[in-house]
Amino acid sequence: MREFWLFGVKQAYACIFGGFLLFVMLATKLYYPIEAIHRYDFIFISAIVFQVLLLLFRLETLRESVVILIFHLVATIMELFKTSDAIGSWTYPEEYIFGIANVPLFTGFMYSAVGSYIARVWRIFDFRYSYYPRHSWTVILVTLIYINFFTHHFIWDFRWILVAVTIALFFRTQIYYRVDVEYRNMPLLIGWGLVALFIWIAENLATYANVWVYPNQDKQWEMVSFSKFGSWYLLMILSFVLVASINQIKTIKRRS
Repeated sequence: MREFWLFGVKQAYACIFGGFLLFVMLATKLYYPIEAIHRYDFIFISAIVFQVLLLLFRLETLRESVVILIFHLVATIMELFKTSDAIGSWTYPEEYIFGIANVPLFTGFMYSAVGSYIARVWRIFDFRYSYYPRHSWTVILVTLIYINFFTHHFIWDFRWILVAVTIALFFRTQIYYRVDVEYRNMPLLIGWGLVALFIWIAENLATYANVWVYPNQDKQWEMVSFSKFGSWYLLMILSFVLVASINQIKTIKRRS
């Protein structure tokens, strides 16, 4: 029970940036009295200030801040495409000053929260792996995943082929994590699935807070389709490999 409690505390610490961002979104949905600053701009400024505080109080490392910057750039490019007038996968209905085209700048931080979580939880639990595939193979996989986020609007969507390739590559991979003293382990594919599920839940809260809306939510809020879980699962893999590119993959011998 002590280890289970410690696991929860460490996970909460790893989610500190994403949790703060979601809190600001929900709180400003319920009550936002500042007329001089657009709500989206307030979320953007709050995210920057919180990032600075994390660095000042050494709750975040410089390496983790680099991960956040990379994710912000990668995500903004995808957001510009997805929210363009020609595609319109989702929209940001409120006004803002800090933004590019149809994309308010705080949106990059939403994806950065995922990268921040992975980088932080990797360090906190001292991740190790068995049967981890070659790094070059994983880079090719996530490159195709990222490309498919764009091309499926114009050609056949091959995400399910990518899911099948992911399963083939990582079917034997176990992730080992140390909560206290002893290492525990689980299949990496299941770990990704659990994180993707929590992201899907957070997405429902964010759309409820009117941070962004899908076309079917334009008139009235409704739950995000569970089909989005698949998209978040693929994004999890992309996020994980990006973090793995700047972290050392430590291996561990499989216990008999």
